[in-house]
Amino acid sequence: MSGDAGVVEGPLHGYHHETYVVPLPVLPGEAEPGRWKCREPRPGLLWFDRRCFASEEELLRALQGRIEGVPDLIRAGSAGLQRFAGLQRFIEGETLGTLYGSGGGIPSSLLGQIVSLFGQLARVRPDSLTVERTCTSVYRAAEGDSDGFLERLILFTEEEVYQRNMPDFKGLFYDLGLDGASFGKLRGHVSGLTRRPFHLLHADLHRENFVVDGAGRLWTIDWELAMFGDPLYDLATHLYLMRYPRDQEDRMIEQWRKVVTPRGSDGWEEDLPKLLAFKRAQSVFTDVIRTALSLEEEGRTVDASLLARAGDRIRQVLSAATVPLGIEVPAPESVTAALGRWYEERAKSAGVMAGAAVPGGA
Repeated sequence: MSGDAGVVEGPLHGYHHETYVVPLPVLPGEAEPGRWKCREPRPGLLWFDRRCFASEEELLRALQGRIEGVPDLIRAGSAGLQRFAGLQRFIEGETLGTLYGSGGGIPSSLLGQIVSLFGQLARVRPDSLTVERTCTSVYRAAEGDSDGFLERLILFTEEEVYQRNMPDFKGLFYDLGLDGASFGKLRGHVSGLTRRPFHLLHADLHRENFVVDGAGRLWTIDWELAMFGDPLYDLATHLYLMRYPRDQEDRMIEQWRKVVTPRGSDGWEEDLPKLLAFKRAQSVFTDVIRTALSLEEEGRTVDASLLARAGDRIRQVLSAATVPLGIEVPAPESVTAALGRWYEERAKSAGVMAGAAVPGGA
């Protein structure tokens, strides 16, 4: 597409996709050449979040002029450009995470742009967007049913993350005290949400999904997890992932309440802690799986030190979710031994013996 394979950049770092940046000549309607990104889902990847729109690119097209700071797409006006029609413009700049790391504050000008984004999202109601949706009725809640919306998120985690991965992780889940009863306890802890009008949610607003360009403008990327639902869930996810300093978190909550639709913040004081508790519980299952699988990365030497570091990460996510999941955190040596047994069993089942001594092996 670029005419010179040497100018193609990639693959870029990312969990869900293999992404390449492709410079193209000046396109019709463009003042200067641009760089566009071409990406495909990584093969064999585990998906831990539901997809509610059939095409991220079609969603972005529908949001042009309604949401500021979303990537442009090539508009194929001639036969020669048809093959480029699915490319998003590559936003030139730095991610918010690169500029201001997790746990740190961000400038007021950027915080204000995030608040403005929440306000624009609040104006995109389910009946105002004609984009193909893929969520089945099992995972869709009725308009305004915040309790039903959260129940379906819990159900997705239970069925598509926990149960689907049970054949490969049953022993590890058991050793960590995670069983089917955990979801019943979670439901009891977070039920009783106030009804709020649904609108469009990005559902993944963290520091690596914000890009700051040279003019200080904030762009929002990676809309593949977008959905319609309870607006307070988008705020809870954002706060959980951003890890603002306490004073800035309080300011974000205050400003968010001013820009959501009428009744969009109803019951927020009682419900925000419940939604944050769900995010902590949800992370347990995804992080346990990802941490365990990280032991199998090519070139890694799995020794006691690596297992101990992996065990520390797992104990951190377990500690954050003890109340909503009703669990106790195992001792460090127990978590390390559980990971060791899981790794050794995986190596044996694959017909490959572990290349290093594995503490806690069977």
